[in-house]
Amino acid sequence: MADKRDYYEVLGVSKSATDDEIKKAYRKLSKKYHPDINKAPDAEEKFKEISEAYEVLSDSQKRAAYDQYGFAGTDPNYGGGAGGFGGFGGFSGGGAGGFGFEDIFENFFGGGGGRTADPNAPRQGADLQYSIKLKFEEAIFGAEKELKYNREDTCATCHGSGAKPGTSPQVCSKCHGSGRINVERQTPLGRMVTQQVCDVCHGTGKEIKYPCPTCHGEGHVSQAHTVKVNVPAGVEDGQQMRLQGQGEAGSNGGPYGDLYVVFSVESSKTFEREGSEIYYELPLNFVQAALGDEIEVPTVHGNVKLKIPAGTQTGTNFRMRGKGAPKLRGGGMGDQHVVTKIVTPKNLNEGQKNAMRDFAKASGQHINEQDEGILGKMKDAFGKKKK
Repeated sequence: MADKRDYYEVLGVSKSATDDEIKKAYRKLSKKYHPDINKAPDAEEKFKEISEAYEVLSDSQKRAAYDQYGFAGTDPNYGGGAGGFGGFGGFSGGGAGGFGFEDIFENFFGGGGGRTADPNAPRQGADLQYSIKLKFEEAIFGAEKELKYNREDTCATCHGSGAKPGTSPQVCSKCHGSGRINVERQTPLGRMVTQQVCDVCHGTGKEIKYPCPTCHGEGHVSQAHTVKVNVPAGVEDGQQMRLQGQGEAGSNGGPYGDLYVVFSVESSKTFEREGSEIYYELPLNFVQAALGDEIEVPTVHGNVKLKIPAGTQTGTNFRMRGKGAPKLRGGGMGDQHVVTKIVTPKNLNEGQKNAMRDFAKASGQHINEQDEGILGKMKDAFGKKKK
């Protein structure tokens, strides 16, 4: 079984913390590590760990069982839970569902059987996430953006030590720097020893006799931070960029976390985009489609002339090489696709109607105003003009 951290340590509160203090710590941490907000690889695991700790410590009965028996009092995987002690159920040699002597020694005398992490080891700061809104053209050609946000910075007064200038943190007198203490408890199995976070140093292994007046012993302060981001040409909606060292300050001299910038690209009223390929719907009237024409077509790079051959049909795709978006991987440019849409005329005047009748007669077709005739058929064939 993977090692667990003490629930009080997870929430960053003391064992004597009130219900309000526990709730406040949970709200702060759950918001910080929620997977929908924090996209760091380990955010989901940290969020689960925080939720599990709060579930136990926010329930008075579960908290009492945890305080008395440790994880074995709340987690069935640690010896069958609190109920396992009441009737000594399954107290065998450690078979399926049993509670063997090996489990007892591992959970009570060995503190979970895992190696305790050094509380004074450098730890990297938390990662942050920031969303940037980009116009359609900015995503195509790139842009420079300036981000402003608050983050936990290393205190400039104490340089992260948490101690008043001229003093330094001392090794904790109670846990001797380990961050954890052994506690003897009387259980139905006799007097046993469990480990818990030191109530003096709260797991840091250090005592600060004279706290820094700026950060009050925390070693870091919340400050406004500004960073410039060079948005690469060709980014797409939902893609993200990692800025190393732009997250929150680390502990014990550890490095800053990272900032993940997520791009939110506005849609265009003129173009549709799929990767590096751009699509434009070109409306043509019946005459242009039948006789051909040369017209200017908009692209993200400016207007370009396009020849429309006679007899062009609805849905014809003209590819304009190199007029799309830049390719982030592999280099080069995508293409623009011009897709034709034949527009059926509406509200024809009498002269136009006569011209259409003459066209029908010249084509060997008979038209009767009482019937649907060729005009109706044209509408069916070419569709209605896009609103």
